Amino acid sequence: MLSGRSRLGRIGAGLVFAAWAVGSVQANDYPLLSPDQDLIGEVSRYQARYEDTFADLGSARGFGYLEMTAANPGIDPWLPGEGVEIVLPGEHVLPAGTREGVVINLPEFRMYYFHKGGELVSSYPVGIGREGWSSPIGETRILRKEERPSWYPPKSILEEHAANGDPLPSVVPPGPDNPMGPFKMNLALSGYVIHGTNKKFGIGTRVSHGCFRMRNEDITELFPQVPVGTPVTIVNQPYKLGIKDGLLYLEVHTALDEHGMPSTLDKQAAIQKLFADEHEKVQGFRLDWTAIRDLVYAESGIPGVIGQPIRTM
Repeated sequence: MLSGRSRLGRIGAGLVFAAWAVGSVQANDYPLLSPDQDLIGEVSRYQARYEDTFADLGSARGFGYLEMTAANPGIDPWLPGEGVEIVLPGEHVLPAGTREGVVINLPEFRMYYFHKGGELVSSYPVGIGREGWSSPIGETRILRKEERPSWYPPKSILEEHAANGDPLPSVVPPGPDNPMGPFKMNLALSGYVIHGTNKKFGIGTRVSHGCFRMRNEDITELFPQVPVGTPVTIVNQPYKLGIKDGLLYLEVHTALDEHGMPSTLDKQAAIQKLFADEHEKVQGFRLDWTAIRDLVYAESGIPGVIGQPIRTM
């Protein structure tokens, strides 16, 4: 049923062509018009200029590096080429489960902040823990917040850098060399923090020591909006289902294992479990198994239509 590789699955909501300059920034805020809205944003296309890179495009448009490469297989991320059309994966199925406070989906390398009142959600790319320093899964909260933080490297990081011949000082003061960036929000999980960075190229990759790294402009926007005590939910959802305009959508990302590395997931079993867990959402739709297969194997992160409503007489 899901064996073999195939072409990229059909892309939901169409592709809007965009040829604006890299300097324009994509908005991070999306209205929620109803409590059961599942999808936000839209997919668009950009015509590359000779100096463009995925890292620069992602930074300017609000995308992480790996979601750009997943959406554009076969294109050189460092030299796409003049006139090459690049997909900007701006449409997202909201993660299943709670819609309160901060929700971080690890395989997506993306954070969602559900504002109080339920009428707005903000979305940002994040860097997560690399091999040996995996990010946690579960529920916690924002314990405290700090502007212009100093960085006190923990013993494990001091030892790692010392072993690599790159010793660190016991404290790094605020400023451009501080890995915490301009703001940090400590979680009620010892050692885990949402923070800015002095190395923005790591956004949207497995790069941190388990913390959640944001672009400085993103955390500068988010920081004043998130009060201490805000719930934080960290999930691992490589497959997400949503309904939009009467159609059923599937969004697929590369699954991550418990160490934060690409997983050897049994894809057929995973998709069957997803449909069983989301039975109430799936019922009433005629499933397109060819589209499902294409999306599962492409792992493009772009939502695609997999179900049409069953018509009854």
